[in-house]
Amino acid sequence: MGPPLDPVPSDDTLPASADVVVVGGGIVGVATTLALAERGVDVLLLEKGVIAGEQSSRNWGWIRVMGRDLREVPLMLEAQRLWDALAPRLDTDIGYRRTGILYVSATEREVANRDAWVAAARPFGVTSRQIGADAALALMPGLALRPLGALHTPSDARAEPQKAAPALARLARGLGARIVTGCAVRGFDRSAGRIAGVVTERGVVRTSAVVVAGGAWSRLILKGVGVALPQLKVRNSVARTRPVPAGPDGAAALAGFAYRRRFDGGFTIADGDRNEHTLVPDSVRFFRAFQPAFRAEGESVQLGLGRRFLDELREIRPVPLDRPGAFERTRVLDPEPDKASAARAVAAMERAFPTLGTLPVEQVWAGLIDVTPDAVPVIGPVETVPGLLVATGFSGHGFGIGPGAGRLAADLVTGAPPIVDPAPFRLSRFLDGTPVTLAPPV
Repeated sequence: MGPPLDPVPSDDTLPASADVVVVGGGIVGVATTLALAERGVDVLLLEKGVIAGEQSSRNWGWIRVMGRDLREVPLMLEAQRLWDALAPRLDTDIGYRRTGILYVSATEREVANRDAWVAAARPFGVTSRQIGADAALALMPGLALRPLGALHTPSDARAEPQKAAPALARLARGLGARIVTGCAVRGFDRSAGRIAGVVTERGVVRTSAVVVAGGAWSRLILKGVGVALPQLKVRNSVARTRPVPAGPDGAAALAGFAYRRRFDGGFTIADGDRNEHTLVPDSVRFFRAFQPAFRAEGESVQLGLGRRFLDELREIRPVPLDRPGAFERTRVLDPEPDKASAARAVAAMERAFPTLGTLPVEQVWAGLIDVTPDAVPVIGPVETVPGLLVATGFSGHGFGIGPGAGRLAADLVTGAPPIVDPAPFRLSRFLDGTPVTLAPPV
């Protein structure tokens, strides 16, 4: 089971029409809905399961600009400003704090990679800087090993994923947005090639504009209109501890584990180098597109076999829109966690911080991350289907950048001046022969 979620009320009735329909109730879909509601747009959010039921509640809770692909940095800086403005408006404390994040360096190569990133990101005005061993140890009380130093971004933040997206959704409802959960979108109705409606399990909603923010489901729903979105799924497993009185604050990544101090006093712990991709038919379909990424990631992504191959093999043949399909069969993606991987990460933190003793693990869960070939999201129109826009493929970076991505998607779907240049996020970069460009390691 995933982590416990704060509730979001659902509208009882499916409306006959809406100016914009947002498909998917994760952090990006919710942030898009909120940005549209703030402008007075008649917006409807449809979610087949529950708000933030998948990766948007299962991530680490980091809100970071540090170490990002430079194409994402302008949008992430805007996202942080939006987090600052949104947090005080919410009906609950989501644990949003600018407590800083550290990438701890154990090798000279890591130091060099991080020096290069700081130099490249400096023109954007980021606060990231390299600090020495003593300064790093002062920020991580109880750390037993002496690092070479760390990349530190004091303005980076944290929040509770299980609270954040639901709180944003409740704010959007208060501003007039309609949110219907437990309602799967099966596909789209078109007229003269343009979007004319959304076909759901409860009926058709007339609309001329749709934003697909379906996370790991986006590939499948777009395939129904002939769009070959190159997107695969990667599983990461996370442990949550009960409150611990001692130990470091904030968040950091070290060799073998990463942690974030939770709002309740416990820790979220995971290993960013233990990510599994279960081979599926799309692994073959997009093999060439993802080849550079698999080479670059090396041992941090492990390939596996499982029943998902057969599950997705059944999804190759389209299902008529008047019949239930994959979106109704699986309301919430809830993969089995790799408990051994999570246990190793917890043990690594116990060794690194011996004063913590044995950490009391409360829960272990897993989430499926929607990944693109260059690990940069797609936010923009589908040129072959007027009225259809996509915001997906956040590659494990979606929680922190969510408010910025939602604002950009709202700008694009309404024709407003975009908050940042959308060109780096265009879908066409994967369809027009543009070479896949990966960010250097940080």
